[in-house]
Amino acid sequence: MIGTSTGTYRTIPGLLTAAICFATVTALGDVKPHALFSDGAVLQQEMSVPVWGTATDGEKVTVRFQGQELSTVAQDGRWMVRLKPMKPGGPFHMTITGNNTVEITNMMVGEVWICSGQSNMEFPVAQCTNAAEAMASSPDSMMRLFNVPKREMPPDRAGPIPQMTTRWTECEPGSVAKFSGVGYFFGRRLRETLKVPVGLIHISCGGSSIYLWMNSKTLTELAGGVEAHGNGWLYDSMVRQIQPYAIRGVIWYQGESDADNSLKYRKAFPALIKNWREDWQECSFPFLFVQLTSWNFWKADVSPEPQEQSTWAELREAQARTAATVSNTAMVVTTDLGSPKDVHPARKKEIGDRLAMAAEGMVYGKDTHYTSPEFKNMTVKGSQAVITFAHVKGELVTHGPAVCGFAIASEDRIFYNADAVVEGDKVTVSSPKVPSPAAVRYGWANCPLMNLFLSDGLPVAPFRTDDFPLLKCSKCKSVSGRGIKNGICNECGGPAEEYRLP
Repeated sequence: MIGTSTGTYRTIPGLLTAAICFATVTALGDVKPHALFSDGAVLQQEMSVPVWGTATDGEKVTVRFQGQELSTVAQDGRWMVRLKPMKPGGPFHMTITGNNTVEITNMMVGEVWICSGQSNMEFPVAQCTNAAEAMASSPDSMMRLFNVPKREMPPDRAGPIPQMTTRWTECEPGSVAKFSGVGYFFGRRLRETLKVPVGLIHISCGGSSIYLWMNSKTLTELAGGVEAHGNGWLYDSMVRQIQPYAIRGVIWYQGESDADNSLKYRKAFPALIKNWREDWQECSFPFLFVQLTSWNFWKADVSPEPQEQSTWAELREAQARTAATVSNTAMVVTTDLGSPKDVHPARKKEIGDRLAMAAEGMVYGKDTHYTSPEFKNMTVKGSQAVITFAHVKGELVTHGPAVCGFAIASEDRIFYNADAVVEGDKVTVSSPKVPSPAAVRYGWANCPLMNLFLSDGLPVAPFRTDDFPLLKCSKCKSVSGRGIKNGICNECGGPAEEYRLP
């Protein structure tokens, strides 16, 4: 018997002598499933499940699992069969037979989710605020974790991508400590709610732009038909390597690296979702994502003054547009969970829980309210602007003696801090400096000071009622995100200009 990353391999009895004498030759022709089909794997319930791997051309491959027996013939060194939809449960046993036999044990059928994005998705449980409690309570044989290894991009992107050898692991302190905090807490709440096995596949890379997560076809379309080069590496080396593994959906936490290109992100983010769904051949699987939290570019002193320009507010707006226009998506608001001095806030449990709430309400049909109040419309009554919100379930409440975070402007586009009064699902906004309101903004800053919530704890989503042009510094392009005041960049003193796409 030869132990491998995909289970225990046993030669067929009639070929035992040949296997010993010609071990090298036999190894080249062995049936071998993809690393995702290894001991401890979780397969998606209630949908067709592809099972695939490698074998010798022309070799007949048979897969047996839960009373199903499916056969195919390997072509170009690859094979695939599709299991019919199954009910949740386990542990189960899978047998894959060709010139050799592969036995895979301790498999589960339940819910499978991908956890992807950049460093805030990568941020491990061991560094979260409640790490000790999380790891102490982590043992759960019904929840399994799979980390897709990151691949360094070679200078010329040439050569084959190494074969994946990762294994599934059950939740216990050692495996959970290094796993995505957002992903783990999301999965833990699903386990508690659904009472079925849960499998989480983690694919993330710190500092990654959204353009690294798309295929070349999508990148070319975004470039206006011009062939795109130099991007898409993470998609090719990580995402594509696990397709078409059957999944329920994706949770996504990314955007920090693209905050200086918010207008481009308005097109790029929906394009990424379309790309993933098409390549998975699942045209509308759920895509749940995290809106950027608060960050003050390492500065503890957060200014209460309105920001004319905010790269992170602009990126949040692009994310909100995606949630409003792309079907079967949901965005969780997290501006209350950030840290002025830390781009990696440690309160990942709350973020994971909010994503799980979105899954419960949108995907699994539970009576779980998961949508933060969002701007609906504005009416002007004299010197007051009345803001009405959608998705108000319960009451709007203020954490503090007075509502903060609102700014108001007239047609001159100069914003002033505003007084705000909550009345049911409405907020009346005014300032003695603005006798004729034309626009209202809420939480429009890199690290906004805002304190309006639902009574269930969900924060009101940041917004702006205007469509004033976004500004960038003509000198440094506002890459620091530290804002513009009175048309001058706070970072380098250069003049502001309107931000337009080329």
